[in-house]
Amino acid sequence: MVDWQATGEWFIEHGIRIAIILALALTTYVLGKKAIPAAVRRTLARTMKDQPEVEIEKRSNTLGQLLRTMVSTILVIVAVFLILNEIGINIAALLAGFGVAGIAVGFGAQSLIKDLIGGFIVELENQYNVGDVVKIAGITGIVDSFTMRRTTLRDLDGILHFVPNGETGVASNYTRAWSRAHLEIPVAYKEDVDQVMATIRQVWEEVAEDPKWGPQLISKTPWLLRVNSFEDRGIIVKVVGETQPMKQWDLMGELRRKIKKAFDEQGIEIPWNYSKVYLGDDVRTLLEKASTRQ
Repeated sequence: MVDWQATGEWFIEHGIRIAIILALALTTYVLGKKAIPAAVRRTLARTMKDQPEVEIEKRSNTLGQLLRTMVSTILVIVAVFLILNEIGINIAALLAGFGVAGIAVGFGAQSLIKDLIGGFIVELENQYNVGDVVKIAGITGIVDSFTMRRTTLRDLDGILHFVPNGETGVASNYTRAWSRAHLEIPVAYKEDVDQVMATIRQVWEEVAEDPKWGPQLISKTPWLLRVNSFEDRGIIVKVVGETQPMKQWDLMGELRRKIKKAFDEQGIEIPWNYSKVYLGDDVRTLLEKASTRQ
């Protein structure tokens, strides 16, 4: 039969301690969940005061997420060990058993260690943060989340990619501090390139003055505007300027739209894939005379 008296005494002695352990762990978790992001935000606001607000926010989200995960993991481990001790399980013997098993598991955990080291290096060097658009392991997307073991990227098609930090290789950050609008605009060989470049510059500066688009442009006039190359399809004019992080794609779309409208208004031809036979002035004159006689 069950000795209810002994059971009750055990619950009074150990059950209350277990409840206190769980309550303290839960309270610490809830307080840490609120306090950690605020503390990280205040610290980064001081150490990154020369950086744009968006960079501080992305860095805060990344570090806050990492620290919350670490604190939660430590709380769970400590709480489990304390509860096991109250139950009567020898923690020292358990840890010794884990140590022996750890030697065997360690040989198969090399990739995990590689991922953890890779994540530590990424965070130490501040290569990218949650919210950045990056290219890692041949995949381009926005950083959806980051842990010491893996980075998750969501690409333009909405696909979520899980990339182990040990496999990131070269990391390309498209949105650190500022971004760049970079357009190559083809025009027909018959066009006056000075007029073309003046039109492009005027469109850029009009966009910079627009209340909607202007705040997204850092370069209020393009810092690079030149004839970049001569190609079969026409003359390629390059225009480059800085934008706020992640705004380059929206701005390039708006610039293309306005440049097309300006070219149409001024009769500037944007070439496309077609065959055009140039007869020359002498041949054209002969044909005109022949058609007049007819």
